[in-house]
Amino acid sequence: MTVCVLDAERDARVLMIKRAPRGLNSGQWALPGGRIEPGETATPAALRELHEEVGVELTDDDVVGMLDDYVTDSGFVITPVVAMVTGSPRLQRNPAEVHSLHRIALSRLVSDELPRWALTADGPLLQMPLRSNMVVHAPTGAILLQFREVALLGRPIRVAELRQPAFTRV
Repeated sequence: MTVCVLDAERDARVLMIKRAPRGLNSGQWALPGGRIEPGETATPAALRELHEEVGVELTDDDVVGMLDDYVTDSGFVITPVVAMVTGSPRLQRNPAEVHSLHRIALSRLVSDELPRWALTADGPLLQMPLRSNMVVHAPTGAILLQFREVALLGRPIRVAELRQPAFTRV
């Protein structure tokens, strides 16, 4: 999974996608990413998936770090790779995997309105309302929360224990 910061030197924004309405995690808000192929490691896999899903081709030189692994309720391990892009690359979504592309301003990620916590019978549930029609939950919300706290605000945080809502469990 890639936390891809577009136009890093001017009007920096994180690239978000809405998954295509078919297949695994259909219709969910996400960061670009997917499975590691045999023989791959996390960084090359994240960069390959970024290119396959949204047409952005980056190299290891564009990678600025990694966030903590997040183990999903279904047992998948997500390794978030953080990459910075200078300029505004031409985005080309893969319609088989991506329904739509969205750029979220870093100023929104550091807003005092984030994070938000919903009280449920099972305890608090993370919500990251990025737009009026875009509320992101764990695991993607947890990764964005850690990116916000560590990379943007300089505050350490661990997010592995943040719960996923039932609809994200696949």
